[in-house]
Amino acid sequence: MNANLDILMDLPVTLTVELGSCQLPMRDVLTLAAGSIIQLDTLAGTPVELCANRKLVARGEVVLVEDHLGIRITELANAPAAAQPVAQSVLTSAPAVAA
Repeated sequence: MNANLDILMDLPVTLTVELGSCQLPMRDVLTLAAGSIIQLDTLAGTPVELCANRKLVARGEVVLVEDHLGIRITELANAPAAAQPVAQSVLTSAPAVAA
């Protein structure tokens, strides 16, 4: 690897995954409590987007790995078809919380 790039390899990057979103009136937000369910605008089975510092880098599917949620990478953003992984990477997040 290029020596100039080695400097960057240990820089922290914030990874985020958005499962979906919705809009609610403030009166509904104020009534939320433990056990409340919020319906998102994303259909089940829709790929989620993985962003690094708010830049799209991949798409994938949510998986459960022991007690953790993770993302199985299914597509790299802006990558030629030959460079696409075949569901190989799983990034884990905080422990899953039962609803």
